[in-house]
Amino acid sequence: MALQIAVIDDWQDVARDVVDWSALDPIGQVIFIHDYPDDNATLAQRLGEFEVICVMRERTRFDQDLLQRLPKLKLLVTGGMRNAALDLKAAAALGIQVCGTDSYKHAAPELTWALIMAATRNLVGEANALRAGGWQQGLGGDLHGKTLGILGLGSIGQRVARFGQVFGMRVIAWSENLTAERAAEVDVTYVSKQELFEQADVLSVHLVLSERSRGMVDTEALDWMKPTALLVNTARGPIVDEAALIKALQKQRLAGAALDVFEQEPLPALHPFRTLENVLATPHVGYVSRQNYQQFFSQMIEDIQAWSAGAPIRLLS
Repeated sequence: MALQIAVIDDWQDVARDVVDWSALDPIGQVIFIHDYPDDNATLAQRLGEFEVICVMRERTRFDQDLLQRLPKLKLLVTGGMRNAALDLKAAAALGIQVCGTDSYKHAAPELTWALIMAATRNLVGEANALRAGGWQQGLGGDLHGKTLGILGLGSIGQRVARFGQVFGMRVIAWSENLTAERAAEVDVTYVSKQELFEQADVLSVHLVLSERSRGMVDTEALDWMKPTALLVNTARGPIVDEAALIKALQKQRLAGAALDVFEQEPLPALHPFRTLENVLATPHVGYVSRQNYQQFFSQMIEDIQAWSAGAPIRLLS
């Protein structure tokens, strides 16, 4: 009997055209689902007939309760090799295998730098004014000679650091596990957490979300920042205390924020980040690039083929 395979989280309705899914025709039927996440009862009704579900990163949460409501589910496949929205222990206990994919490593750093450039030079405001018939609305900022602070010098943080160096910026970094020696290997200066926030003209967040990093950018850290500084977050929304950031932006204790990630996604319709003039916000598109999607979906197909053949690959659980 043919497997029922769901590709969910396809909000833009692009998954069916990015790769050729016909390779799965001998295995089962592929259904593309474009709905946003919902409560577990609704999700269970929506997904209850599927043995295989492909998920896009952390858009939909599969906790123990939801997994228990999906008795037919045998395989979860996620974009990337890390997904905090999947309860791997519960999946293993229920006999559900979880596989991942590689990621295209340049999409998120490129989006980060695009946000930094756009916010520094007020490109959205200038472009919108031009469309409305205006011309030259103000003065843009500069990056050369300024200080770029990297919170989390992992693979993405290192790429953003290199962009900053090319633009003539002094680059500093801190995280709880970072050492001066590791920072020096990529020509970055190691500083303390407080020094990072105090000295950065642009502070870019690149930590993995964990209980340790959740809320790390809090009121105290934001108070350390220069009133002329820009906060950039393309990592995960909960790393930044959202209420504290909104307050700092509303009181203009911070020059601005460029954000691609949020505590709740999709961002609620009346959320302040949609209207604050000193916020440049994008809808979590750091990984949403053609090359990244091609890698995600092509390897999802490989994962399903290998699992169907009894030899699963890229196992997470």
